Amino acid sequence: MYKKSHLLACLALATALAGAVQAAPLAPDDASINDNLCLWLRNPGINLDEASGMWTDSSGRGNDAVPAGDISGATYVGPTLSFGSNPTVFNGEFSTAKFSGDVDDLLRAANINGGTNLSELTIIAVYKLYNQDQSGAGMTRPVGVGSFIGEGANLGNYFNLANDVSIRKDNGSVQGATATHPDDEFFVRAARMNASSINQWFNTTGTLELVHEASGASYTTSTDNFYLGDLRADSTDGGGTSGYSTSDIEIAEVIVYNTDLTDAQIEGINEWLQGNVGSGGGNPLATAPNPADGILYENTWVSLSWRAGYYAVSHDLYFGTDFVDVNDGAEGTFFGNMSATSQVVGFPGFPAPDGLRPGTTYFWRIDEVNDANAASPWKGDIWSFSIPPKTAYDPDPADGAEFVDPNATFSWTGGFAAKLHTVYMGTNFDDVNDAAGGTPSGSASYSPGTLESEKVYYWRVDEFDPPTTYKGDVWSFTTPGSVGNPQPANGAVDVQITANLSWTPADNAASHELYFGADADAVAVKNATTASPEYIGPRTLGAESYDPGGLAWDSSYAWRVDEVYPTETVKGLVWTFETADFILVDDFESYDDIDPLPGESGINRIFDKWIDGFGTTTNGALVGNDLPPYAETTIVHSGVQSLVYRYDNANKTSEATLTLVYPKDWTAEGVTKLSLWFRGASGNAAERMFVALGGNAVVYHDDAAATRISRWTEWIVDLTRFADQGVNLANVNTITIGFGTKNSPAAGSTGQMYFDDIRLYR
Repeated sequence: MYKKSHLLACLALATALAGAVQAAPLAPDDASINDNLCLWLRNPGINLDEASGMWTDSSGRGNDAVPAGDISGATYVGPTLSFGSNPTVFNGEFSTAKFSGDVDDLLRAANINGGTNLSELTIIAVYKLYNQDQSGAGMTRPVGVGSFIGEGANLGNYFNLANDVSIRKDNGSVQGATATHPDDEFFVRAARMNASSINQWFNTTGTLELVHEASGASYTTSTDNFYLGDLRADSTDGGGTSGYSTSDIEIAEVIVYNTDLTDAQIEGINEWLQGNVGSGGGNPLATAPNPADGILYENTWVSLSWRAGYYAVSHDLYFGTDFVDVNDGAEGTFFGNMSATSQVVGFPGFPAPDGLRPGTTYFWRIDEVNDANAASPWKGDIWSFSIPPKTAYDPDPADGAEFVDPNATFSWTGGFAAKLHTVYMGTNFDDVNDAAGGTPSGSASYSPGTLESEKVYYWRVDEFDPPTTYKGDVWSFTTPGSVGNPQPANGAVDVQITANLSWTPADNAASHELYFGADADAVAVKNATTASPEYIGPRTLGAESYDPGGLAWDSSYAWRVDEVYPTETVKGLVWTFETADFILVDDFESYDDIDPLPGESGINRIFDKWIDGFGTTTNGALVGNDLPPYAETTIVHSGVQSLVYRYDNANKTSEATLTLVYPKDWTAEGVTKLSLWFRGASGNAAERMFVALGGNAVVYHDDAAATRISRWTEWIVDLTRFADQGVNLANVNTITIGFGTKNSPAAGSTGQMYFDDIRLYR
């Protein structure tokens, strides 16, 4: 955004004399420079999560900046959201991440270059400093590459930007310029380093000017951790003669490359920033709900409050006890339009005039309104808070716990406003449920003495808030030796529809009685008997399994195993699980690290099932680790294992193939999509990624450089794309993951990928 009164000749002269340069706008992630983009923190109004403090990286590398945590006795948290502008430089108002001088707030994006040092580096940032009247104000460093030692300590031995014109590097200064750093004014700053020189530019008036040049040697960092905030540079203990800075800093944009961009590229990004900082504004939705979303709130009234959305002029409040009603704005949930960002609830004349009810969850949402904006109103997120019940809750042992220590002391959270607690306990549900007349206590804990092994115990806590007693729920648990270890596990989700049930019998039981159904209440001890439809029948000792004959898609189930003894039948706990809304192809959880004996074949190592190019000269794929654990156990999308996959496409293609036993029918349950999650690295060679069925029906990823995506990413493929190539989706025998162009080896290079959660969806 250059001053239009300048003639071309004057511009040329100014460039030669003052160091100003110009170029066409260049997006920070333009294809010409994207391979070197390590970090891009932008639009904090959208990308900064104040609750967690994380500022999401927009570079595609997954280098999110998060609170630096505990360092040398100080606990560093994230910044807060603010807004700013400079109409001389930027098109409009924009959101910022505010680092307050009196708060220990510091962000760190670790290993932005894959954990290596940087001999070439470009940092471009939009920020301002203010309140620079503290001791050592000139030492403020808003951003930099380094290793932060602690509060008041220097970000030394590395490369960072001071608030004076010098660049702080290697625990010293690279100085020599006379330009004045702006105070309390947003501007663009660019700094470039290579092994022999450092340059920097300021844009404070709409024109990018070269303000600093230095020559030297060995300008190289020894880390690639990137920090944002008041780095408070001084001696390592903060005890230097000048003290340390506690200036306020607001940062709107930070872009980092692992190369020394050209003058024209830096100017192009400057031009782009002037027109695009804050583009789309901040988050249009209301944020920062108080009470916090999902919290237990112990009172019968509350003052709701929130942070206004970026464009909001006023706010519509919806409030009620039903999620769907609040979400749909049903009658009785709308409580008016208001200009304030708070609303009292729970008093006469306000929402919930009779007070908030214990044991009730309340839902609320704020729609942001600005009649001058065509997108208004912006429908808000649904938030909730719950008033604790009058009954006891949060028991320990938890309801349904297995193999509880017979010498355990029990505890719970007292009901809302409870003064006294009465405990009932036994091995018969009806006895505990019907018990009365117990001795109350002021303590929310209970020591029952030593319990018997191989038993199911029931207990209940009644709460007394004068003059009313609130009868508690009946909880249950087992002691060691009881029936247990259900498979699927109690509370499991995403269980496959082909699953069988199994369990471990009680130590001394003679046989079992099995109950199974879709309704947990119907299966429960108080309801299900041998005359109930949920009763499956007796199971002999040694037959601790059951095939339900196929489960329903995306459904809930409950089951129970009673243990039969010569003198009694001990009724078991109710176990529940939910089936998945997908068919699993491979989640890589079943593979083991068991090596075969000499002469035997492997059984279930990951590379025994995913056949790669080991031992060939035409297939560059190698899956699994060389030594146990053979599956990847650190970089996973879900669960505890994933597939690590190395490719080498030097005149080869890379393919790893799984022969399917199940599922082979890729039309079952109406599935239509193949989903797989992958993760690469920015340093990978850019190679085409494909998935193939039946050998030669191939679909390539739309991004020819998907191998360089360094965050977990879902790839969804419509199954018709395989059917159109002649694949019989009702009988799929193999799936292949590959790199390169199938059947066309060419000159290529290497990389490492990870895969997880291969599924079929409707």
